[in-house]
Amino acid sequence: MKTSVCLTSCALFALAASPAFAQQRPPIRPLGAVVARSAEPMSNVAAVRALSSGRVLVNEPQKRRVILFDSELKTFAIVADSTAATGNAYGGRIAGLIAYRGDSSLFVDPQSLSMMVIDPAGKIGRVMSVPRSEDAGMLGGGFGGASFDGKGGLIYRAAPRFNFRGAGPASRDFVPPQQPDSAAIVRIDLATRKVDTLTYIKTPKIKMDVTRDANGGMTMMSQVNPLPIVDDWTVLPDGSLFIVRGRDYHVDLVASDGTKSSVAKIPFDWQRLTDEDKIAFIDSVKAARARLGPNAPGVQLGGPGGAGAAAGGGAGGGGGPQIMMRIEAGPPAGGGAGPERRQGAPQMQMNFVPPTELPDYKPAFFAGSVRADTEGNVWVRTIPTTATPGGPVFDVLNKKGELVERVQIPAGRAIAGFGAGGIVYLTARENDKVFLEAAKIR
Repeated sequence: MKTSVCLTSCALFALAASPAFAQQRPPIRPLGAVVARSAEPMSNVAAVRALSSGRVLVNEPQKRRVILFDSELKTFAIVADSTAATGNAYGGRIAGLIAYRGDSSLFVDPQSLSMMVIDPAGKIGRVMSVPRSEDAGMLGGGFGGASFDGKGGLIYRAAPRFNFRGAGPASRDFVPPQQPDSAAIVRIDLATRKVDTLTYIKTPKIKMDVTRDANGGMTMMSQVNPLPIVDDWTVLPDGSLFIVRGRDYHVDLVASDGTKSSVAKIPFDWQRLTDEDKIAFIDSVKAARARLGPNAPGVQLGGPGGAGAAAGGGAGGGGGPQIMMRIEAGPPAGGGAGPERRQGAPQMQMNFVPPTELPDYKPAFFAGSVRADTEGNVWVRTIPTTATPGGPVFDVLNKKGELVERVQIPAGRAIAGFGAGGIVYLTARENDKVFLEAAKIR
């Protein structure tokens, strides 16, 4: 009898420990109604900054402008653009918008290593330098949601450290830099410029391969895993760092005073990938990229059919186009600038890892899938494991890292940000245009 009880207990323990044994998850509910939609179409939306007045700042890097919408998204004013009309030039096509003190914001221009302060009226006032020049691209390039902790500390993802070796691009001993598979999340005090490393997160790793031809030309080709296991992060309104770990889908917290804690695993319907599933997934990704073309926007992978385009250029993830650069040893024979000279121009090419390198279980989320709302809840865009009609589904976690509900947003939408009073801002893509929508969370 004791042996039977022991075997039964062991079997139940093994079943509960299995990823396939998912805890009960909340039912999926739809997002609330859309209450406003922008009259002005945009090309893409990199960041949204909601003000307490209900007005909304939008960073639109493709058109190189920052615009300020009224609370109903009907009218707008230009805060910065690429013309001389405003007197506030938008630098390159990479720039960041970060919430600052009160209703003021920082507009980060990595090209000039500067941060312009935008006041609540949308006017640019003083300009200050970025805290560390090597991290300017990370603050302006949208690598995670850089945020202030309320005590003067700026939390952001630090730049990776690449190791360049070799005498030059034409050198036979040139070795391409290998991208690290982790990144530091740091806090820097803008007054003292003191930097503290809060934690490390797992990031997608891109392998670079080099081949050379008989004429001395060199090809650098990247190889990407379209289904990576990664971590993601955000900063809560109280200044706490909220990290979602992808390996087993749990939350680590770093309070504003530096105290660290860990939360139990979040229930999830883990889907096992057989060898046949992995092959089919890679094939579907390649087919999706082929349909979208070489210059297509980022792709959100992981649906039942394999892939689908992310709406609005919001939080993307997964397998963007891979870059193949040809670096010639010198100009073609005879010099000149004819068509033969263009062989050295950069080209876009897809390249994915072999199916055997995909994980055995489909991850819960991609990089760029985590956002905090104004109430301290965290929204995680999950990768679907079963066919679910409609738009993306988000796990909503409370500030303790516990799953409290699951919310589905309309199809063709992506979450761009949150506002006060239970408002969520969505991007809606229609062909080559993107519109901003305000919806009620409930």
